[in-house]
Amino acid sequence: MKKNLLLLAISLVLLVGCGASRQTAAEQSAEEQQVAGVVDQRLNDKNFRIDVNYMMPLRGGGKMLSGSYSLIVNGDEVDSNLPYFGAAQNVPYGGGKGLDFTAEIKKYSDGGWKKGLRQSSFTTDNGEDTYEFNLSISDDGFAEIRVNCRNRDSIGFHGSMDTVEADANQ
Repeated sequence: MKKNLLLLAISLVLLVGCGASRQTAAEQSAEEQQVAGVVDQRLNDKNFRIDVNYMMPLRGGGKMLSGSYSLIVNGDEVDSNLPYFGAAQNVPYGGGKGLDFTAEIKKYSDGGWKKGLRQSSFTTDNGEDTYEFNLSISDDGFAEIRVNCRNRDSIGFHGSMDTVEADANQ
């Protein structure tokens, strides 16, 4: 009799736990859909911020970044605050601006969603070099940035799109 009561109590605890996890999964799915909607809307509006935390130079290994580095697109303007490590062929004495500049976007193209990733690219010029930024952003906001330069080695970054703030460029 005591074994039956103990078995019944354990069964009730497991049933209540399973019901709570189903509700949590449903809530989690709704939150994921909301984040995907925010990512999609920000990319459509060309108004987003990507905070980066990892860089991958063309030569050498990747490196975790400490500090605040970001890429902000606001309409037809880009604010690049990214570190640069790599070989440079023809740059001003002292290294120049590198990837720390604000400039007008020359050509923007959006490849749309393919296999859960949104592909976008744009070109810009900061007076020292011409840059092509290729972005791959997942529906949960994870971002990969590949920067191809005319006078420098290419470099890549990993980070995430800011999906919380009301204004993406603050």
